Amino acid sequence: MESKNYKDIRTSYEKSQLTKEDLNPNPIIAFKEWFDVAIESNIAEPNVMTLSTCNKDGKPSSRIVLLKGIQENGLVFYTNYKSKKGLEIEQNPNVSILFFWQELQRQVRIQGIVKKNSSEDSNAYFNSRPIESQLGAMASKQSEILKNREELENKFESIKELVPSRPVNWGGYIVEPTYFEFWQGRANRLHDRISYEKMEDNWITNRLSP
Repeated sequence: MESKNYKDIRTSYEKSQLTKEDLNPNPIIAFKEWFDVAIESNIAEPNVMTLSTCNKDGKPSSRIVLLKGIQENGLVFYTNYKSKKGLEIEQNPNVSILFFWQELQRQVRIQGIVKKNSSEDSNAYFNSRPIESQLGAMASKQSEILKNREELENKFESIKELVPSRPVNWGGYIVEPTYFEFWQGRANRLHDRISYEKMEDNWITNRLSP
């Protein structure tokens, strides 16, 4: 196996800095402000986030999902409730989310409790999606084993003439945060890290060592 110089891959982060005073006392508002900056910076798919779940035995798994809403009480995404992530959420509602915007040299870590969003919200979002995406959600039994690619494509073709309707096992989740960490890359690996931890109805803010 050819040896690569993986240890030499590094970037010096020198774009910005971060203080407690730079962030809103409400971390959900602070996150929305950072998210809006990511959108305004024309970052490709700024709503891409890594969602980590654990099963009942504490074994973790992570995957990329898309943020589809920011509400006063949390962050919204949509998926198949019978997928691997959905089944793990049923077993253990504690989740972790990570956003990384390389162009801004920023990341945000979020921990919280995930709950199903309302049927009305899920119906509204499903109906707003392109027809092909609606049919894809109907055709896919997410995370289940397929014999081959053709099995999935044949299922999709067989329902193309149907009027799409939201499957009962597909819908939204809202992550109600209990912890935020805002990270700004700095030179010499002396990064800025500001955390928020929820204590009853208050958010306690701290600066963390990098």
